[in-house]
Amino acid sequence: MTAAEVYLGAVFFVFGAAVGSFLNVCIYRLPRNESVVRPPSHCPSCGKTIPWYDNVPLVSYLMLRASCRACGAGIRARYFAVELIAACLAACVFLRFGLSASAFIYAGLGFVLIVITFIDLEYRIIPDVISVSGIGLGLLLSALVPALHPPEVLWPWDGLVGAFPARMLDSLSGVVLGGGLLWGLGTVWEVLFRKEAMGGGDVKLAAMMGAFLGWQLMLLAIFISALVGSIVGIAVMLRTKDHYIPYGPYLALGGLVSVFAGVGLIRAYLYLGMGAGG
Repeated sequence: MTAAEVYLGAVFFVFGAAVGSFLNVCIYRLPRNESVVRPPSHCPSCGKTIPWYDNVPLVSYLMLRASCRACGAGIRARYFAVELIAACLAACVFLRFGLSASAFIYAGLGFVLIVITFIDLEYRIIPDVISVSGIGLGLLLSALVPALHPPEVLWPWDGLVGAFPARMLDSLSGVVLGGGLLWGLGTVWEVLFRKEAMGGGDVKLAAMMGAFLGWQLMLLAIFISALVGSIVGIAVMLRTKDHYIPYGPYLALGGLVSVFAGVGLIRAYLYLGMGAGG
């Protein structure tokens, strides 16, 4: 790793940590239907506004020893975890994609998935304000940024239409596949077992992710989420007897794996496929 890459990673680590502080506000307030802008950050226990020197990402949590300066109430470890995850994600995205439009978009998508993951884990909901609006944003950005849908993931649209229509068809098919596949699987499960298997929030989240990823990367994301979710879910059910496992975090994980490694996996698949065919 070069000195420039180390510097870039450090800059965006700090940037991600700062964004992570705002993500914590979203995680706390969105399920309560509160504004994420006002009032300013405050202690949930005593209500006192948090001064800027007690609101420095990562540092303040450690300096305050995970407690409010005003009332001494404990600060949940989730606040530090979200800031650290967001910092690491930002650094990894920009080291992987460089200073590009797609890097900023993938970082933004990753930040949104962090919010969804922690809300779903704690409240077992996925706010429509995030997923539904994200579908439209994903379609718009797919139209504006060609790098979101590189040639490796445009099959079969690339052979039928031009570059711009192919990107839009890939984005739209990602929406349909992501939302439609989860909706179909959930419906079949309910008919067979008389029990809800897939919430509407999961379906909308998959549709949103599909708008950014396209159908091939979305299919990979669903496969990864189902594999990891099944393994973890079985372990949790055996330990706690809880049969409801939030699926949003596993979709988010599958989506991030597709962002970082999906195109490489598709290239490898096409290479091996052509080699076998030859």
